[in-house]
Amino acid sequence: MELNEVFRQRCSVRKYAETPVEAEKLQEVISSACIAPTGKNIQPFRIYILQSPQAIAKIRELTRCAFNAPVVLMFTVNTDEEWKNPLQEGITSGIEDVSIAATYAMLKATDLGLGTCWVNWFTNSEVEKEFNIPENEKSVLLMTLGYPSDEHHPSRLHNEKRPLDQLVRVI
Repeated sequence: MELNEVFRQRCSVRKYAETPVEAEKLQEVISSACIAPTGKNIQPFRIYILQSPQAIAKIRELTRCAFNAPVVLMFTVNTDEEWKNPLQEGITSGIEDVSIAATYAMLKATDLGLGTCWVNWFTNSEVEKEFNIPENEKSVLLMTLGYPSDEHHPSRLHNEKRPLDQLVRVI
């Protein structure tokens, strides 16, 4: 698919078919995330693939936003590894790095005919505890992944975009 078409086709999927995601497609999605640029190319993100029946049941207990997807990706940042700005304390690139990797995964999934939904509706500390995430890693987002159901339709807000003059400033 042409890149601008991928951008236009991508939408949040909240209803998934029961069709499993093929291992090859899942690998392509993950591989795309892993080539994303990061601060100083440190790559502080980790991706946990939740797909076993036990993991899926657990994540569905922890968030109402798993949307019956057959796969949920958990993106975390290793806070020991993230780039730290030497010019200002407390400024790091970890969340941005994770977000770029997740965006690459999301767009590749769209290109492969899969649907995704970027999820922040969960209690991070509970998810980290239940999945035994190391203390030096912090969950940033969950991403549902699977084939959209025939009943799936983009939300009514999907095509509502603010005018560029409200979003862009030339200085």
